[in-house]
Amino acid sequence: MVALYVISSERAVGKTAICASIGNHLMRDGKKVGFFKPITHDEGTDSDAVFMKYVFSLDQSVDCLCPVIGNQDKLVNSIKEAYVKVSPGKDVVIIEGISEQSQAYYQIAKALDARVIIVEAYSKDLPTVKSSYKDFGEYLLGVVLNKVPISRLDYVHNELSSQFGEAGVNILGVFPEDRALFSLTVGELAEYIQGEILNSTEKSIEIVENLMLGAMCVDPGPQYFSRKANKAVVVRGERPDMQLAALETSIRCLVLSGDAAPIPAVLYRAEEKSIPIILTRGDTIATVASIEDALGKTRFNQEKKLPKLTEIMEQHFNFQALHQGLGLAD
Repeated sequence: MVALYVISSERAVGKTAICASIGNHLMRDGKKVGFFKPITHDEGTDSDAVFMKYVFSLDQSVDCLCPVIGNQDKLVNSIKEAYVKVSPGKDVVIIEGISEQSQAYYQIAKALDARVIIVEAYSKDLPTVKSSYKDFGEYLLGVVLNKVPISRLDYVHNELSSQFGEAGVNILGVFPEDRALFSLTVGELAEYIQGEILNSTEKSIEIVENLMLGAMCVDPGPQYFSRKANKAVVVRGERPDMQLAALETSIRCLVLSGDAAPIPAVLYRAEEKSIPIILTRGDTIATVASIEDALGKTRFNQEKKLPKLTEIMEQHFNFQALHQGLGLAD
């Protein structure tokens, strides 16, 4: 049995997504995969642990998978004791770390004899090789660079990869930005903006990939709103003309700002097409800003994203190096 420790220094860089995809790949190879997240930022039940329990079909309780160990004085010993409860019968246990640079990372990797993958979200300020990478020594399998703009892929594959290689650090994957992974469900969107879903609540699990603002166009008809698919449209509550136009396109939900209820014709058409209307008290600009912020920080806990992520991982992740590093190569 081997432990794989997936960590990052920032939140919302893709750790959970990569954990899920690696686990699925190993399960398809016939490996028994476990999951462990000893510490969480969430209050109450950790949503990532709930999701992984489902994806990996694990028998252990969520509290066992994510025991939320907080006593720093005895952190490593407590984690080792909790790890023993989730590891029996597993070929690989995937451990998701918290999103903070911490000395505990090195202690945990050593204590569990875990192989380490570091996930970084690409930015222009990203140094070629962080000095902290080398602190993991032989435990470090490599680095994954996520959310790389298409315009920077050549630079990352050529110059940046060479610089990492010269420093003795493997780049296991370079993942291009993909809008399908920066998405929310309708229900999550409503929660972020403190909105009320007025109808078609059964559609609250649908995925929102894009955002449009009706007020940005003088005469926003169906042609304007057809520019993006699978979208949420934010419209002022007093503009039923915009609302009806948006409802005639590929739309996941209609968000009405200003706490103005829809007129009967709009509500009727939305119900007829099973498109949720979300009513929020915030003004249009604040509502759009909240949704954009949520889309940028969305967490990977939606099963519908798995096929797309699997496709990206199979194309851009070095699974051969992973197998060799974990001692699973045939």
